This record gives sequence, C-alpha cells and structure tokens, in this order.
Amino acid sequence: MDATISVICFKSKTLANGEHPLMLRITKDRKRTMKSLGITVHPDNWDFDRNEPKNKCPNRKYIQQIIFKVKSEYQTKVLEKSAYAEEYTAASLLHETDHTPIKSETVDNFYLQIIDRLKREGTIGNAYAYQNSYNVLRNFNENKPLNFPFNQIDELFLNRFESWLRSKGNKETTMSFQMRTLRAMFNRAIKAKVVAKEKNPFVDYKVSKFSTKTPKRALCKSDTLKLIQADYSKRSRDFQLAQDVFVFSYLCGGIAFVDIANLTPANIIDGRLVYNRQKTHGAINIPLSEQAVSIIAKYEEYCTYSGYLFPILDQRRHTTPLQKKNRIHKVCRQVNLTLKKIANELGIKMPVTTYVARHSFATVLKKSGVNIGIISEALGHQSLKTTQIYLDSFENSQIDEAMKNLL
Repeated sequence: MDATISVICFKSKTLANGEHPLMLRITKDRKRTMKSLGITVHPDNWDFDRNEPKNKCPNRKYIQQIIFKVKSEYQTKVLEKSAYAEEYTAASLLHETDHTPIKSETVDNFYLQIIDRLKREGTIGNAYAYQNSYNVLRNFNENKPLNFPFNQIDELFLNRFESWLRSKGNKETTMSFQMRTLRAMFNRAIKAKVVAKEKNPFVDYKVSKFSTKTPKRALCKSDTLKLIQADYSKRSRDFQLAQDVFVFSYLCGGIAFVDIANLTPANIIDGRLVYNRQKTHGAINIPLSEQAVSIIAKYEEYCTYSGYLFPILDQRRHTTPLQKKNRIHKVCRQVNLTLKKIANELGIKMPVTTYVARHSFATVLKKSGVNIGIISEALGHQSLKTTQIYLDSFENSQIDEAMKNLL
C-alpha cells in the first residue's frame, strides 16, 4: 500500500501567539510520522476540512507554494518507490527525503568522475584502487557500463558479486579488497547525495567475514645473512640495486620499497633515518648502521642530480604523482625479479621480494627475544596502524638497542 502525503495544522501544539505549526504527515500501513514545515498559522486562517489556508490568510500564496513543493517532493519519492517495488516505511521515507534531494547519477558515471578527480588531485593510489574496482564490476556486469543507480547495489547484489568472485578463483584477501573498495565508493556516493544512507547494503553485509590473514614470508637469519654477505659488486646494476634495496630495508626497520624510492638527503638527520611512511603517514626515526650508510654512499653521484638517495626516481623526469607511481611500480617489479634470481643462486628456497625484507626484520628480532611491543606481530601483516602505535610508544634508545640483533 502506497503512503499518503498531507499537510495539517497541528492543533495539539499551540504557540504563545496562539498559532499552530504546519506539519507534513506521512501515513503508511496505519503508521504515521510527522515533520514540521517551519511555518505557523492561526486556526482562524486555516481550513481544517480541506487542510489548506483560507482566502483571508496572510501570506496565503507563500504558504501554498511551500505546501505544494513539500508534498510534490514526497509524492515523487512514493512513485519512485512504487515503480522499483522498493520496501519502505513512513519513517524511512521521511528520513530519506529529509536532506538534500538525491541526485540522479549512475554507478558508472560516479565511479569515472571520482577516478578522474583523484588523478587530477594527485591521489594516484586511491585512483588506481577505484579503477581496478570499476574494471572488476564491469566484468561482473558482462562488460557492460554500470548504468544503474547505487540503490540497486543491495545485499543480494553483493552476495551475487561475492559468488562470482569466488567462481573466478579469487582469494579471500582479493575479495575483501574488492568489497572494501566498493564500500568506500558507496560511502562517497552517500556523502555526495547520490544515494540515501538508508540504502547502504554494507550495514548488513559484513566485509569483516573474509579471512585476510596471509602466510608470514620471512627469511631465517642465516638465509638473510647469505643475501647480505654475497658479493655482487661485479654483477650488473640490476643485481647490485636489488641486493642493496633488500639489505637497506632489512637494516632500516623493514622500510617499504615505496619509502626507499622517495628518500632524499633531507631524510638523514644526525646519523638517523627520519621519514613518514607513504602508506600510513606514520613518523619513523631509526638509526643508520654503517652498512646502511655505505649503501647510500654508493649512489651519491646519482643523488647529486636526481635529488633522491636511490637510483629509482629522478626529480628531472618524474615530476607528477602518476609518473612517480608508474616508475616505482616498474623498478619494484624488476628488483623483485632479480631478487628471485639471487635467491636461487644462493640456495634460498623461499621466493624473495622487497616485502620479505620487512617480514624478515620483524621475525629475526622477535626470535632474538626483542620485546614484542617494539616489534609488533602486526608489522605489515594485519594492522599497520597498530604497529605504528606500538613503535611510537618506545624511546629511540630502545629501538636502537633492539636493532643490534639484526646481524
């Protein structure tokens, strides 16, 4: 049964001047809800039979315009609900329409607008994540444009999307990423008034159900030392850079490749490496060992004209966020391919990547008996924020002492 929309003079409430407030009344399934229009009328000026102002009412035309506008807005919403066979209550209809009117926007257009804006703003990481999400959804939609409103992304849609992802052999971590990204885009749509927040399917569909735990990939201390002590001084630049990046990361608190790429001389202060992580923006302050300093010294000449400590980025060539991201991705891929070759040569069975250095840093210190509070279990595994909270709570001297266990 469709809702009925009316405006009444609420006699149950009388103001000091003897007037009553005009109220919007929505009735559905014998349940009513009301909302003040912010207008008051004296009972002598209101026709209670017709629910409209009398001819003698001051500001009669203005009041009629307000009533017409409000009733039209809610009656249109009722027709839309009826057309799409959407369930609603009097209260939900009132709350849904109680804000800025919902804009007419397809999922396809909104995704592309957000991606374009993020690229122009230089937020390349988020732009890439949303682009990936958009491409996957297009694939799910039989490679057709997503020409439907956000309110059609309901719990049933999400369950079908999940089943499709599983049928393609995706892992739990991948499915979690896809659902979290779609949830983030849905939240953007709510904020932009493209969809009502009452339509958010993620209230009932829990992304947390996916298991995002991944196997810990860390080298034992003996294998790590093999890689550190190997002599690649006469090998190609690719081999030298791959070894240097791995060793530097291991010796410098498991610093991520993207952070290594962005290091400049300004990040070295009084013999310490001081920087903010690109991913979490958390502040890091760790000591530079002699070996780490010697690795930096190898690339001093490159640094004089590139502006960066390592031969990855060049301030003359890589000036935009997109150029930097593409360059870092390209070099990281090459470094990881070379690290696998190095591992094979050294008889290290585990596939070695730049990220393995981060896990190895945490694992070696943990096995050396270092306080778990300093080297958190969450280091790069489950919660980077938790890791940062742990690290921030200790003095530099405690971290310095702990890092003596690396070699």
